[in-house]
Amino acid sequence: KAIRKLVADDGVDRVLVWGGDGTVRRAINTVIDDGLDVAIGILPAGTANLLANNLDIPIDLGGAVDVAVHGEPRAIDVGEMNGTYFAVMAGAGFDALMIRDADDSALKDRDGRLGYVVAGVRNRDVSPAKARIEIDGQPWYHGDASCVIIANVGTIVGGLRAFPDASPVDGRLDVGVVSARSSTDWARVLASAALKRTEKSPLTKVGTAHKLKITFDRSLPWEADGGDRDRPREFKVRVHRNAAR
Repeated sequence: KAIRKLVADDGVDRVLVWGGDGTVRRAINTVIDDGLDVAIGILPAGTANLLANNLDIPIDLGGAVDVAVHGEPRAIDVGEMNGTYFAVMAGAGFDALMIRDADDSALKDRDGRLGYVVAGVRNRDVSPAKARIEIDGQPWYHGDASCVIIANVGTIVGGLRAFPDASPVDGRLDVGVVSARSSTDWARVLASAALKRTEKSPLTKVGTAHKLKITFDRSLPWEADGGDRDRPREFKVRVHRNAAR
């Protein structure tokens, strides 16, 4: 509502958003849904600030304000999952459960980024679902999936560089499927991600896509730039090129 008023009533062409990835996501959703001609300047004030980090925006307030006010706006791609836009990542399964538990006020307030690690440990033994995934209309994956992650950037939750070649300006989304079943499996997956060898892990499959269709054999929670959501069985994902700036 505030963004609509600033643009429609006050003629603002650049809005500064002070908050975390969830706040920036809501701003982007408003701008795209309403077709607003306005640039978004990010003032990082969240726990992870993944979009700001991936775009090399300074985390200190003074540096971020300088970029937001004086920087030249540049367009970035935006993903859409089941009608919700995201600039960083969306996913179903393990990562949504992890974010749900990390968003518990006591855990997040007390531990900050470490809260995501603690939440991950809590959910490490979640049983995989059976998944079918189509990429750009073609079958791509059929098998166990503890989580499916769709990323618009390379560095995702926990600061992992899970998709080294990902870019928010290439017109594609990076996709990762993890079939881990135990804490040992997850340790192997995370070690591969830390070494930037995700594509070589036998417990992961990665690819890129303009659009995806994901179907599970049971309903799973999902998230888009934070905040777990209702549990559908089917997800439709696509990229919108140069949709926000």
